[in-house]
Amino acid sequence: VYMKRIAVIHTDFPEKFGVPRQSGLVPGLMGEIVFEKEYAVWEAFRGLEDYSHIWLLWEFNKIDKTDWSPTVRPPRLGGEKRMGVFATRSPFRPNSIGLSVVKLEKIESRPGVGPVITVSGVDLVDGTPIYDIKPYLPHVDAVEGAKGGFSEKVKDYALQVKISPELLLEISEDKREALIKVLSEDPRPSYQDDPTRVYGMNFSVYNVKFMVDSGVLVVTNIEKINNT
Repeated sequence: VYMKRIAVIHTDFPEKFGVPRQSGLVPGLMGEIVFEKEYAVWEAFRGLEDYSHIWLLWEFNKIDKTDWSPTVRPPRLGGEKRMGVFATRSPFRPNSIGLSVVKLEKIESRPGVGPVITVSGVDLVDGTPIYDIKPYLPHVDAVEGAKGGFSEKVKDYALQVKISPELLLEISEDKREALIKVLSEDPRPSYQDDPTRVYGMNFSVYNVKFMVDSGVLVVTNIEKINNT
């Protein structure tokens, strides 16, 4: 089945490293959805403003296209235990399709662009293709008593983040809380646990360096990215 891209989303993540593993984990992460000309029609959004959240159907377009595997190593299980791919939300799937529920912040019209949807709680790389948008229906989409499988055991996992006041001042005030939350979610690949390694993550217009040891993440440096 051929699917047409209806939009792209712009976020603070130019690459997949550091992107939250699920939507909603970092409420302060914002995204802007800009539509292809064919779909930038106001009538198509009539009534959407009455919903608080929406579903996004999108493509994992930043991963290497390889043959699919029936099992994967979920990061929250330490990257050592294999689970069935259909029991996970791994991006390495038979079809590279992602599904996210995000908060609808506003819909506005921009000259020369058309309707733009601002959302929060995103877990997508900048430039990710969007294939569909559907309203989130709390009376049916939130299933009372639903079971979370193995994810229930690790849902509260988080790193302690240490960042000096001087380094924190390098980040614009409106992005500080989101950055700290992103780091606490442990952006490292599951197979890496070297306390001497310095990791680098691009976030918005910043490159953030950090180290992790015994559940504590220490930010060692923050530099503004020169895009000129």
